[in-house]
Amino acid sequence: MEAAPPAFRLAHGDNVAVARRPIAAGETFLLDGAPITAACAIAPGHKLAARSIAVGESILKYGCPIGHATMAIAPGEHVHVHNLASDYLPTRTQQDG
Repeated sequence: MEAAPPAFRLAHGDNVAVARRPIAAGETFLLDGAPITAACAIAPGHKLAARSIAVGESILKYGCPIGHATMAIAPGEHVHVHNLASDYLPTRTQQDG
């Protein structure tokens, strides 16, 4: 039986994938048949870019926008508060604690 990939998209068309398990920096795996390399370590449950995401582009998870990119995000990069802002609630920053 083939092992499950370390990350998966929750809905077709999502531009982020969710880590199933810890993903090591530099680890390469197939995401929907295409190779992707993690730019840094990704914790389980965290998001990584499934493709290039432009500044201001909506971040899609579960097929719904959850915010927008505050900077360009390359495939395999961690998507979190350092490069994502919520369009619905004030986004906490790492400085907020």
